[in-house]
Amino acid sequence: MPTPNRIRVMSEPDVRRAVERMSREVVERNGGTKNLVLMGIHRRGTHVAEMIRDEIEQVEGDQIETGSVDITLYRDDLEVVGPRPIIGATELPPGGIDDKCVVIVDDVSFTGRTSRAALNELSDWGRPRRMLLCVLIDRGGRELPIQPDITGRQLQMHQGQRVEVLVPELDGDLGVALIQTAAEDT
Repeated sequence: MPTPNRIRVMSEPDVRRAVERMSREVVERNGGTKNLVLMGIHRRGTHVAEMIRDEIEQVEGDQIETGSVDITLYRDDLEVVGPRPIIGATELPPGGIDDKCVVIVDDVSFTGRTSRAALNELSDWGRPRRMLLCVLIDRGGRELPIQPDITGRQLQMHQGQRVEVLVPELDGDLGVALIQTAAEDT
């Protein structure tokens, strides 16, 4: 079995700088913090959304509504997931999402399918005034015409590579790594 090669591409300070910049851009695009809602996509997107929320609250002094979205039932490949997919709860903020600027936050943007599923699910829950897509890493490779509005960093990926975002709550570390198996190095 091939041994994966792991290359660290963002350290904790790199991620924190990206989150600071993304937070400023979220506030700027919304014209302030009024009617702003951050919705993190399960799992790591919720942690990135919390970091963005904390940064905005620290700088702006306003509390930001947050929630989370589990896209499992909105996936277009549900049959591949298996007969008993694990379904998490979608948690809307107390004020809902109607007539708000909803920022969908994810850790990595790749094909666009996860973002599409999140858009579809949130549209079933209400009618936001505006929706933005904010991702820590944009790795390219779109299969759908969905692009992030706000990006922490773009990475050029090669065949056989994948990106892994590490968050302290799940991984005990904060950073981003590229992973490639030794068999795919050639």
